[in-house]
Amino acid sequence: MNTRELQDEIIRLKKEKGVCLLAHAYQSQDILEVADYTGDSYGLSLKAKESDAQTIIMCGVRFMAETVKVLSPEKTVYIANSEALCPMAQQFDLPRVKQLRKQYPDYAIVAYINTTTELKTGVDVVVTSSSAKRIISNMKEDKILFIPDSNLGGYLKKQLPNKTIELMRGGCPTHMRVHKGDVLRAKKAHPNALVLVHPECLAEVTELADYAGSTTGIMNYAKESDAKEFIIGTENSIVQHLQFACPDKKFYMLSKECVCHNMKATTLMDVYQTLKGDGGLEIQLDDDLIKGARRAIDRMIELGG
Repeated sequence: MNTRELQDEIIRLKKEKGVCLLAHAYQSQDILEVADYTGDSYGLSLKAKESDAQTIIMCGVRFMAETVKVLSPEKTVYIANSEALCPMAQQFDLPRVKQLRKQYPDYAIVAYINTTTELKTGVDVVVTSSSAKRIISNMKEDKILFIPDSNLGGYLKKQLPNKTIELMRGGCPTHMRVHKGDVLRAKKAHPNALVLVHPECLAEVTELADYAGSTTGIMNYAKESDAKEFIIGTENSIVQHLQFACPDKKFYMLSKECVCHNMKATTLMDVYQTLKGDGGLEIQLDDDLIKGARRAIDRMIELGG
């Protein structure tokens, strides 16, 4: 089969089996074209919850599929490629969180959503890159321990001087490959382009950006802006997606190295095989794990709106 034939078969199987297909924005264009919903991890989990479908397939990394299961425990949830893991989500675990509780007894622990379900059971609240500032601002606690992304945490620390925010060493290996020199070279090559970056990037990168925000935020900014040229400082698949969405504008990679190999692990054939029952991995979480993680997610909803 060629790509078009495979896409048509995936669409047919989805309808036949009543499956909702989710694709994170870092997936390849051929997968996004057959997905029912695309976007950031938390937004996709909400779409899954709202869907009438009882079977969900996530094209993304493991923690994203787990978040879908936490919010929709009654549904059958698959990840299309079982090898697709988030390196940042593996940097901290529940025993480490318990250790930090003892080390920082007066601090509320805030975890980025890019963490395991087990870790989420031990923290006070979960945040996304788009909601983190609003949620931490609304917290009654003044002392915050932010894990695991020290780059996003440092970005928040500058924006929230009224809060005492402590950081742990951790972060996204993909976004940390981008440096100040990449920004300077890109701006020299494309002097009329605006620089849009994710706050998972190093501070030396975000400080030079015209806009810093979540993946969805970056895409919406580019679509809505009157500007015609953009340098994109997040996973490079976003450059291609924006080229398709805005053919009248020009988009450039901030760095050729900004590639998430875990996101790229999922292929269109993985989606097809999961739909056929010959691939993918069903996400199974016990009730106590779901209940514990849901507590931190529910507080995110309460504080973030």
